[in-house]
Amino acid sequence: MKDGGNKLLGVTKQEMERQKINRVGEVRYNKFGTKLTIIEYNCEKDIKVQMNDTTFVVTSSYREFRKDKLTSPYDKSICGIGYFGEGNYKAFDVETKKPTKEYDAWRSMIKRCYDDTILIHSSYSDCTVCEEWHCFQNFAKWYDENYYEVNKESMQVDKDILVKGNKIYSPNSCVIVPNTINTIFIKALSARNGLPIGVYSREKRQPLKPYVAQCGDIDLGKQKTLGSFKTPEEAFLVYKEYKEEYIKRIADRYINSIPNILYKAMYKYKVEITD
Repeated sequence: MKDGGNKLLGVTKQEMERQKINRVGEVRYNKFGTKLTIIEYNCEKDIKVQMNDTTFVVTSSYREFRKDKLTSPYDKSICGIGYFGEGNYKAFDVETKKPTKEYDAWRSMIKRCYDDTILIHSSYSDCTVCEEWHCFQNFAKWYDENYYEVNKESMQVDKDILVKGNKIYSPNSCVIVPNTINTIFIKALSARNGLPIGVYSREKRQPLKPYVAQCGDIDLGKQKTLGSFKTPEEAFLVYKEYKEEYIKRIADRYINSIPNILYKAMYKYKVEITD
């Protein structure tokens, strides 16, 4: 019996559609490889989709589901490694539409370690990011809690001042540093031609003492020449002494602006011939 076009034999039109089409359990995959499973189907425009067998569920339409356009905060959208996660931290500023400082630092870190176009001829080729920081929300919390500013300098996440030789970005090994401090620890491996750090060859110009020790100096704005020597080892030892004192001098200059853990690490820092 029909009732005003809404019921047929006491069954609503919506109930008839639900009985006719049961798409619960249907599976697709989005472009990030995330498994999309329909867990509730009310009608074409009202479905619930579970992401990758997690507790994250979205309400959408069957059309969007079929087009594989549904995305999850667990999609590994950055270099197949980084994912956004669920939390309060945002990727972009609502007003400026620019990346937030947390997101910009996180995305740059992931790309330094995993973007093949950046890794070519890069000193980051054997560096990784700890699993905890694959999630943007986790990194952003650490970054927000440890962030500070110094004289409008750009601030950077450093992985190997606190733990020398460290190759893993993690909460226990990283510290936020002003750009000036970060630059004094650059090792320029590709430009050294097999010589120790701080040593350059001028064999054609001065064959008797062909090895020159030089150290960058932010006050001079250029390399400071420390002398010429017969062997690379002699030149390195002079560079080592000067560089370690130079790092202490910069640490003292920033003593009231940087975390104590960074200050102490700079004072303890030792330059090695294997650097």
